Amino acid sequence: MIDICWTGKDAPYLDDPDVRQDAHITVGRFGGNTEAGQYKNEDGCLVWADENREWEFAIILDAHESAESAELVLQHIQLKKEDIFEILMLPAHTAIPGVEKYILSLLASEEFRMECSKIKGETACLFAFRKGRYLWWLSIGDCVLFLFHPELVAMGQHQMNQRQFFEWTGRANAFDLPVPCYTTGRRELRAGLNTILLTTDGLLECPGLPFENPEKIMSALKYASEGQGVKEMLDVIKAHQVRDSTTIISWEASSSSRPLMPGNLTSKG
Repeated sequence: MIDICWTGKDAPYLDDPDVRQDAHITVGRFGGNTEAGQYKNEDGCLVWADENREWEFAIILDAHESAESAELVLQHIQLKKEDIFEILMLPAHTAIPGVEKYILSLLASEEFRMECSKIKGETACLFAFRKGRYLWWLSIGDCVLFLFHPELVAMGQHQMNQRQFFEWTGRANAFDLPVPCYTTGRRELRAGLNTILLTTDGLLECPGLPFENPEKIMSALKYASEGQGVKEMLDVIKAHQVRDSTTIISWEASSSSRPLMPGNLTSKG
């Protein structure tokens, strides 16, 4: 099994992009350029994945003011690893609603929110879980989940979630509101090869905006091995003197199932 857990406090990767390939999972990390004024990396990520490509569970975090909020989220997820694993092993139709309920309960719990109130700063976080031909996500804040497939691209769709500003967990906490604010979604993969990518906002807000258009990201992944594509993107933003840190998690998932299609096309065979 693939097991990755990291925060920028552990290894900031300032001026030095790092790309790690574990089986089919690519993790790219870049703390930003010190020449542009960067001096710390407050991102974080976690990946648990089956090496046989049955499922992947990933978290990407972009903390503010300090890395404490990202560390706290990852600490609580790691403490609940055994419970979460039991859910991930269930069939997709049970695992997906199960993991959503569990993660939301954890983030909304009095214990977690009390610890959040004692730390410095807050974090955007994006959870993603793929099992079989289904992809689920929970988004708090402005990290982004992309799903690239030719059928979706033909319809102009690349991005699964919308970036939400003024939304975090941590000292400022969306789960302290009378009505907690977050976004969740579920998506059926299309037949064939699907590319899934999570990223923090450094990639999208780099000076010159080389990757503001999702098709630029898709092209970087399409014409090189996935690890090389992520490396090329980090090299580009480094050359553009990006200050903000960037963390990327990417993998490919194939589906052999016939996906949902409109009735008039289905009837034509």
